[in-house]
Amino acid sequence: MNKEYLIYKLSDEVKNSCKIDKDAFSKFNVKRGLRNEDGSGVLVGLTNIGNVVGYERDENGKLKPTEGKLYYRGYELDDLVTPLLKEKRFGFEEVAFLLLSGQLPDKEELEAFKELLNDNMPLDHRTITHIIELEGSNIMNILARCVLEMYTFDPNPDDISRDNLMRQSVELIAKFPTIIAYAYNIYRHSVQGRSLHIRHPRENLSIAENFLYMMKHENYSELDARMLDLLLIIQAEHGGGNNSTFTVRVTSSTRTDTYSSIAAGIGSLKGPLHGGANIKVINMFHHLKEAIKDWTNINELDIYLKRMLNKEAYDKTGLIYGIGHAVYTLSDPRAVELKRLAGELAKEKGREDEYNFLKLIEQEGIKCLQEHRGGSKPACANLDFYSGFIYEMIGLPQEIYTPIFAMARIVGWTAHRIEELNFEGRRIIRPAYKNILGELDYTPLGER
Repeated sequence: MNKEYLIYKLSDEVKNSCKIDKDAFSKFNVKRGLRNEDGSGVLVGLTNIGNVVGYERDENGKLKPTEGKLYYRGYELDDLVTPLLKEKRFGFEEVAFLLLSGQLPDKEELEAFKELLNDNMPLDHRTITHIIELEGSNIMNILARCVLEMYTFDPNPDDISRDNLMRQSVELIAKFPTIIAYAYNIYRHSVQGRSLHIRHPRENLSIAENFLYMMKHENYSELDARMLDLLLIIQAEHGGGNNSTFTVRVTSSTRTDTYSSIAAGIGSLKGPLHGGANIKVINMFHHLKEAIKDWTNINELDIYLKRMLNKEAYDKTGLIYGIGHAVYTLSDPRAVELKRLAGELAKEKGREDEYNFLKLIEQEGIKCLQEHRGGSKPACANLDFYSGFIYEMIGLPQEIYTPIFAMARIVGWTAHRIEELNFEGRRIIRPAYKNILGELDYTPLGER
């Protein structure tokens, strides 16, 4: 039999072997995607780290939409971000300390922690060499391979004591920006034929500043760096139920090594339904800028958005990217913060017309989506709606949008890994799947 035909035949058989009727899930009371029938998540764990609030339940147990709130170790996100904006200082390191330890640092602790991160930002020479040698155009894939390689250079890679977990966590948080910057610059050279620049991290710079320095030399403003810093803070943690963090907790529950667990989280975040969604939004935005002649004409925009929802325009998926979220209903607190930041940055960059158009797309997109659904469920802009526009204004390429998400979320991942391996009553996470095929009689090979 032709081998290529065999691949076709095997894949064609999947149409039947993977068929599961949607009604079977309700018949056997199976929560598809670990979601309840009302769309809320199935409660599978407890945590002290992050809390995502998008709805309440009324006296009858039905969901009641509320303004979204996000808490880091009990502190509301806005309470952490507002002082940083007011004082015009960098805060990602402070938030990292909070998420890892459960406590806000004092000045002495914060300075020592910043120095510790800075000391760990440089890469082992062997890692730099291997990044140069790695083939591929996907930075997330290169990041995952580099993380797995760190196992080889770690003197105690399988030690899951608290001290060792914290050491590994700090090293990963510090090294992610360097790996991503190096990987992109090498990709830029090998794939795009551009000059190769390898800039080592500098002392006395924040992680956001160092990343921009390694990416762009000194071609960035203070506001660019502060916006990136706040983006990192806003994306650092989102509870234990988001796909990538849950992946880290599931793998950690087996007591595998840190690098294997974090690489699994990277693989989860890489998916376009998770960390890659901001690229979908910015590409849609560029399309709408071309498709809509008058960026202030609500009627023209509404007609086109409705065509998109009816799968008649743009990529014909029926989606308005960046609108809607699994938990948030009336608002996503991260999008609220980013909307404010995007306005400040757009003013500096002379892109206020685009910013106002993006706000109009948000406004009308929500309205059109709710009308399309028959008004059954409220919707709001999510994190991805404004993040891509901010990255673009800072001058960062799309190839690193999702890696930057990983650069932020590594803080939450490591915090959840430490918790998963240190709370009382921990067990390996092992849900159940019900087999609905039934038993078959075996047919000998000669009779098939």
